[in-house]
Amino acid sequence: MGKSIQKERIGPYEIFVKEFYAKMTMIHLKKKDIVKSKVRGVEIEFDHEKLATILGIHRNNGICEYVKDVWEESKYIKPLEITEKILTSFMDLTYMDHPVNRRRINLPKVMMRHMAYVVSIKDHELPYGDWMTMIFEAFGVPL
Repeated sequence: MGKSIQKERIGPYEIFVKEFYAKMTMIHLKKKDIVKSKVRGVEIEFDHEKLATILGIHRNNGICEYVKDVWEESKYIKPLEITEKILTSFMDLTYMDHPVNRRRINLPKVMMRHMAYVVSIKDHELPYGDWMTMIFEAFGVPL
């Protein structure tokens, strides 16, 4: 019985998250990126500052890339050449290294770039499902 109740609560939101990513585009402007999508007929548009406000997280001018080729190397973490399955990527390690060494991460911008990356490839889990509800509510998407 508990599982069916849980499915009823989570099920519809999963559909909205899928709709968000299916319709999502990223617009690159000179000074900022903008995510656009539509869920249940409601237009959703935000930049990293608005996303930070919606999610109640800090925004700053720290690292904000989601492409491994442009990441700065840490003096503590070096990329390894491993031929078997890699459980933690270099980007993940960099994210762990930055707070330890008191370097900033612009989390809202990284999230947006990660969203765009996921939309550009196939067979990837959709990120930030739990936080998407806050975004939907902020734009008045009927849940």
